[in-house]
Order: sequence, then C-alpha cells, then structure tokens
Amino acid sequence: MTKDEIKALIDRSLFASLGYTDENGRQNIRRVFCVWHKGLGKHLISTNTSSSHVQSLLKNGSACLYFADDTTFEAVCLCGKANISFDRKYKELLWNEGDEKYYSKGIDDEDYCIIEFIAESGRYYRFDGKADITAHDISTFDEKCVLENGFSKTHS
Repeated sequence: MTKDEIKALIDRSLFASLGYTDENGRQNIRRVFCVWHKGLGKHLISTNTSSSHVQSLLKNGSACLYFADDTTFEAVCLCGKANISFDRKYKELLWNEGDEKYYSKGIDDEDYCIIEFIAESGRYYRFDGKADITAHDISTFDEKCVLENGFSKTHS
C-alpha cells in the first residue's frame, strides 16, 4: 500500500480500535469514533474524561490505533502516544449537535476531553502484502497535510 492508500483507508473509516494498558497491566481495546486526522500521524477522538480508558491513558499514554476495512481486507495499526487534551480549539472542532446528551454542560463540561493520538510507527496489511511504517514515513507524509474530517471528505 502506498501512504496515500493508507490515508484513504483511515479517511473512509468511521471508527477505530484504541488499544491501551489499564492500571492493572491488562491489555484493553476500545472502539472509538475517529474521523479527525492530520495525515497518518495525528488523530483526534472525543470522549468522557471519567471513562476508564482516559484514566488509564493519563497514567500510561502508550497506545495503538487500528483502522480496518473488512470489505477490502486491509488495515493499518499505528503505535504511539495518546495525550489527553482539554484544548478548547479541539473540543469545538469535534463537537457535534446532540453531544449535549453526553456532556450536559456543553463544550466546557469537565467530563468532555479529546484524546490526541500521535503515531510514532505502524504496520499495514492488505491482500497484496504488508510492511512497516516508520516515524520518518509519517513525518514526511504529514508535512503536506492539514487537520481535517477525513470521513466527511470521503463521504460527501
């Protein structure tokens, strides 16, 4: 797969699987709504501050993010760091009409945060092969990218 094909896979995905380690050292996976991306290296996820995965990530930010298309049998697993952000710019960007049912105080609700996942490396596979993605691959590809809603871009 080319880096552009990997980006297209990420963009057409509505959800990703977030892998992390909890406070007891157990591996966990959480399915997350993830449509905001900057290239291959930065991905934003809105979620509840009080959720167990956020509490685990605050203690150990090592994580992975897995995007897959079951119909084409292709996927990419990105490994990196998950930072918890309360940056209003990100919160406004990811806010959707109806989110107030989850966050009654709106954008400023203390239970509303953003996971900023920063990829450091990865691995992809498809029917025609698999390969690693290096930090250099990610940074070089991302130089030309901007933060955007990839799903809206590919499904409009």
